[in-house]
Amino acid sequence: MPETIDDATLVERFPWAQIDHDSKRHFRGWLEEKLLINRCDDCGQMHHPPKPVCPKCWSQSLRPTEVSGRGTIFMAMLLRQGPPAEGVDYAMGPHPVVTVDLEEQEGVRFTSTVIDCPLEEIVPGLEVETVWIQRSGSPFPVFRKREGRS
Repeated sequence: MPETIDDATLVERFPWAQIDHDSKRHFRGWLEEKLLINRCDDCGQMHHPPKPVCPKCWSQSLRPTEVSGRGTIFMAMLLRQGPPAEGVDYAMGPHPVVTVDLEEQEGVRFTSTVIDCPLEEIVPGLEVETVWIQRSGSPFPVFRKREGRS
């Protein structure tokens, strides 16, 4: 992981994000196009977003762990307005936002957008995988429909 990037530079690389002590390792992982989710060393529970303690056993022994980025859409919504974001043009139509149940552990979810998929297909149950796009000059995880899946 690019630990050589200091915190100030990391904040500059992701100007739209609120980076703190708990999330900075996750954003460093993004620079290598790795999706990281915290896993508790004591009970094995994974959770996202990053917090300073395990929500199951309250342990502080947490490790950012790379996950596959594959999963199933749990929830989908279409935004018709919102804050400015690179690559998002609400005038061109709604912008999809999804929460995905990741396959690594039941209840572990990650929220982003879906690309290269007709809006009518972006529904709960759709199998997706993580791909990386550039946003503000840095890698950003998004989802796309898994090949050969419905």
